[in-house]
Amino acid sequence: MIMQVRVVLKSSKVLVKKENDYLKVYLTKPACEGLANKQLIELLADYLKIKKYRIEIIKGHKSKNKVIKISDA
Repeated sequence: MIMQVRVVLKSSKVLVKKENDYLKVYLTKPACEGLANKQLIELLADYLKIKKYRIEIIKGHKSKNKVIKISDA
């Protein structure tokens, strides 16, 4: 499954909201050294109730707009 994700960095809260055709994810970590991407994967794994290894960022590693691939088991 492929998902569109929009990230809001340095937020005061950690939150996942379902927008029209994408997820809007609020993160508290900054974008340096991949901290935000790591927090994003952990948060999505909790939100979707799946293991972290099933989630991969396939586009937008350095962007606020990301494309996430969720693999089958």
